[in-house]
Amino acid sequence: MSDEKRFQIAVSLIPGVGDVIGKKLIAYCGSAKAVFDEGVKALNKIPGIGSKLSKIIKESDTLYRADQELEFMEKQGVKMVFYADKDYPFRLKQCDDGPLILYYKGENNFNSDKIISIVGTRTASTEGKLFCDKIVRQLAKFNTIIVSGLAYGIDICAHKAALKNGLPTWAVLAHGHDRIYPQTHEKVANEILGKGALVSDYISKTEPERQNFPSRNRIIAGLSDATIVIESAKKGGSLITANIANSYNREVFAMPGKPKDEKSAGCNALIKTQRAILLEGVDDIIRELNWDIPNKQKDVYQQVLIELSDEEKQIMNLFPERGLHIDSIVSLIDWSSSKVAQMLLQLEFKGVIIVLPGKVYKRV
Repeated sequence: MSDEKRFQIAVSLIPGVGDVIGKKLIAYCGSAKAVFDEGVKALNKIPGIGSKLSKIIKESDTLYRADQELEFMEKQGVKMVFYADKDYPFRLKQCDDGPLILYYKGENNFNSDKIISIVGTRTASTEGKLFCDKIVRQLAKFNTIIVSGLAYGIDICAHKAALKNGLPTWAVLAHGHDRIYPQTHEKVANEILGKGALVSDYISKTEPERQNFPSRNRIIAGLSDATIVIESAKKGGSLITANIANSYNREVFAMPGKPKDEKSAGCNALIKTQRAILLEGVDDIIRELNWDIPNKQKDVYQQVLIELSDEEKQIMNLFPERGLHIDSIVSLIDWSSSKVAQMLLQLEFKGVIIVLPGKVYKRV
């Protein structure tokens, strides 16, 4: 691995420097290595840093720990993707608190076309498991990647259903890659590596401590186009994930339940307060995420392209296979935000682009 990877890991390990501040430091200094080369006075001038944190940065000994982690990664086949890398998940890049680094084992297809997260109670009912299995089976025809947290209940049900239906699945961990928690799911974790990935923003020797799970949930919500909640009490990790997804402007779907069923109280509350869409079947997902673009619209696509104005063609030429966030389009084309928004609206009306959750635009 490059020497810069060493400094990237080291920055992420500086006490008091989280993902948001870490990105700011690297942006102002120019590189991860430059963060450690910068003087205290220069660090003090960076907004939000201050003298106390500047001193911690200068006195930090995290490079030694970074070297240990690189050695562990080499031995265990763990890879990393930095937030500025082209392979970094573009959906996570839209999240202010997206991890500075993702450590993963398995397939790196983080920018795939259709990705859905599924979460729910750890004490799932037979009905909940059957519903989870049905939804995943229905999603199989769309080659959807299924994301969850490898926990008991709905999480492990979602992973197993994905594997059974030949779908890639990602398990987001609340600890390092030197262990699997819970240990009883180690067999499933190994099966996931055959057609998916184990993902974490934690280094090795990180225990699966209680506070890690809510932080882990932001990755589950941020990696996907939408989050499905299947059975949840009034409080718990599933609702945290749903609320984070809402904050990212991603769609949330919830399986409705009986009014007095404790396992359905959280899902019913999400639907009641309009924080989630009532989910009965895959058609609800297809409709809300615009996966049902009519074939006749695709047939006239090339003809519509010919009729576009020069400015509209400029925007269309920017789009890669995956989508682009509106902020990325503004930076690439150097137009005002209002002009870009207007042009995108025109292109959407003409049926050549669609808007995805989180203000991401994609060619049809």
